[in-house]
Amino acid sequence: MDYFRDIAVPVLSVGGLGLIFGAILAVADKLFVVKQDSRVEEVLEALPGVNCGACGYPGCGAFAEAVVSGQAPVNGCPVGRKKVADELSRIMNVSGVASDERYVAKLACRGNKETAKVKMVYHGIKDCRAANQINGGPKACVYGCMGLGTCIRVCPFDAIGMGNDGLPVFHSELCTGCNRCRNACPKQVIRMVPQSTNVEVMCNSLAKGAAVLKVCKVGCIACGKCAKVCPTNAIEIGDNLAVIDQVECINCGKCIEACPTNSIVRV
Repeated sequence: MDYFRDIAVPVLSVGGLGLIFGAILAVADKLFVVKQDSRVEEVLEALPGVNCGACGYPGCGAFAEAVVSGQAPVNGCPVGRKKVADELSRIMNVSGVASDERYVAKLACRGNKETAKVKMVYHGIKDCRAANQINGGPKACVYGCMGLGTCIRVCPFDAIGMGNDGLPVFHSELCTGCNRCRNACPKQVIRMVPQSTNVEVMCNSLAKGAAVLKVCKVGCIACGKCAKVCPTNAIEIGDNLAVIDQVECINCGKCIEACPTNSIVRV
């Protein structure tokens, strides 16, 4: 009897404590439960669900919670654009604030195998970020596209392919403006521009004109000829690079004709 009593007492004591703690946890679960706003699920269902992070949040779930809590705007999803923004506006009972203008990715470089020089032969990992760690990459122009295809691999929409000239080709009809390619590019040579853009300076170099010509035949030399012929004053020269104000640009093409290096093209 003493033997069974010595065993039973500890077992029953532990079991009793387990029941007590279980009851406490059950009560706490009821008292301190955080109820999720039902609108979070509605917002989540309205989103594209690609979890691209273009909104600035880790995924669609986090963005949905931020919208409902007021920390993110209803037009914060660049992939869904106006359609999604209108639906989120309805859910959140706010007025629509998005336009239907699409922003798509464009490569601001024409320095291909024929027009741009290389300073070394690269045999490392086929990744622009890795190549950039080795003396700025193989291109002689430190601002130019290296053509190793990192942007292609990070695009979840197959909107980028590799051209025969060694530069990526961007397909605007498939681009959702998620920014993944731009964020992955170590040279910051990918720009997000309105899809309606027709004329653009296809150069990213901030070097002076003489230095540009030494490494690339089609780089912007900041000569200012484009700005002089622009009838709407839509072009400015800053940091040794011509920049077109797409709001003021009327797509007349006069800057294209004036550019001595053919760095301005119709896109």
